[in-house]
Parts: sequence; structure tokens; C-alpha cells
Amino acid sequence: MSTATKRRRSERIELRATPEERDLIDRAVAALDTDLTSFALSNLTMAARRALADRTEFVLDADAWEAWEALNRRPARDLSSLREFMQRPSPFVDE
Repeated sequence: MSTATKRRRSERIELRATPEERDLIDRAVAALDTDLTSFALSNLTMAARRALADRTEFVLDADAWEAWEALNRRPARDLSSLREFMQRPSPFVDE
């Protein structure tokens, strides 16, 4: 059983296109020998993943990764004024 037949698509997505956009999409669907739903969902989900990638993944090349790790290995700085600030009572809590 294929993945497409295992999942039941129940959510509807509707959109409007110009005649030129629709023709372009229809030609791409035909060229790829697929159907409009599969073509649209494949490309929409790929675009959605790209749009969300910087919010869900943190990718670095080897040099950038080593620089990142070097920063993280450094001991934490002592920020006494921040420590004092955090010890003050919150103005948002009723006493």
C-alpha cells in the first residue's frame, strides 16, 4: 500500500489564479505526469518548510560550527548587575 493511499486527505485548500498562472501550472503538472493535488501539495509543503527552516533548524558549516562551539565552551561572564536585578521582587506580583 502506498503512502498516498494510507493517508486520507480531508482538508480542502482553495486558491484563485490568473488564467496565465493556471495554464503554467497545468503545463507543469502535465510535464511531470502527476495530478494537480500532488503537484500543489508537494510544492506548497516544500515552500512551507523553506519558510519555516530558520525557525526550526540551526544549520552551520564546519567552520561556523567550530566557532559556535568555541563560544559555548567559554565560561559564563559574571554579570553582577544582572544578578542584582534578578534578585529584586517582581513589580508584577501582588504581595
